[in-house]
Amino acid sequence: MKERLQALRAEALEKLQQVKDANNLNELRVKFLGKKGALTEILRGMGGLSAEERPLIGQVANEVRGAIEQYIEEKQEAFQREETERRLQAETIDVTLPGRPMAQGAAHPLQKVIQEIEDIFIGMGYTVAEGPEVEHDYYNFEALNLPKDHPARDMQDSFYITEELLMRTQTSPVQVRTMEKMKGEVPVKIICPGRVYRRDDDDATHSFMFHQIEGLVIDKNIRMSDLKGTLLQFMREMFGAHMQIRLRPSFFPFTEPSTEVDVTCMKCGGSGCRICKQTGWIEILGAGMVHPRVLEMGGYDPENYTGFAFGMGVERIAMLKYGVDDIRHFYTNDLRFLQQFARM
Repeated sequence: MKERLQALRAEALEKLQQVKDANNLNELRVKFLGKKGALTEILRGMGGLSAEERPLIGQVANEVRGAIEQYIEEKQEAFQREETERRLQAETIDVTLPGRPMAQGAAHPLQKVIQEIEDIFIGMGYTVAEGPEVEHDYYNFEALNLPKDHPARDMQDSFYITEELLMRTQTSPVQVRTMEKMKGEVPVKIICPGRVYRRDDDDATHSFMFHQIEGLVIDKNIRMSDLKGTLLQFMREMFGAHMQIRLRPSFFPFTEPSTEVDVTCMKCGGSGCRICKQTGWIEILGAGMVHPRVLEMGGYDPENYTGFAFGMGVERIAMLKYGVDDIRHFYTNDLRFLQQFARM
């Protein structure tokens, strides 16, 4: 048995010298030292040895096992060093190479327009107010002089969550909340930017989600002329000093009197073209004097205080300012479209 063990050792070391990779090394380990390996097979015959021979053969077997295990361990370490070296070579970084330029982002065109509008009105002494997008029916409609049976509610097809909760259809609820917060104090001079939602079919000029900016001023002796002067100043700062505006009678439940506001056509300068349908004017926003009922529900005495309000669609302003012909361009995240505004 001693001779068989020594022969096994010689055979194992010879084959281990020829092994080329870790997988073959593991196969040889199992072949010689596994539970069903050659060494185990030889040791099964120890039962037939005398009591004097067993310790001697056991010692030889341990030496053979130790020699094979040591050689396998050395081979494993060698393969690990080779693998580490190979990976280091493959992952070598040339620190002298120039860095890869990172693409620089830019503000979205709608965000640029919102920021520009905010800057203009902040320069006029306004503050920016915000409110929730999931709104109570009371703030979205009733406090704005639109009770539940009011026919004007049909003008705004809404996303209702419950009978009393909906996605706001306008940023006017922020005006109501601000009046409540002020508790009758003046002056109130705010703009309210934010997203609004209406059940509408998406096309070149409509979207179920869009952005509005509304303004509210309340104080003593506020007149229609104050509204016109404010909007004229805004249009000139937004589109150019040559701009003019005109006011046309209209109807909104929360203002009285109400007006649609037109601005000089940016394309033709007022001479008439296809864009303005040969009128020289483009409709841009709605406005009016705050309805006495809205003032009263907001906590203000309409006998002592007056105010004006206006509301504009940010997408409408952006389309006119940048010459965009389809509102959907703002939401499709096409980099070819958005990158045009990175230089502006």
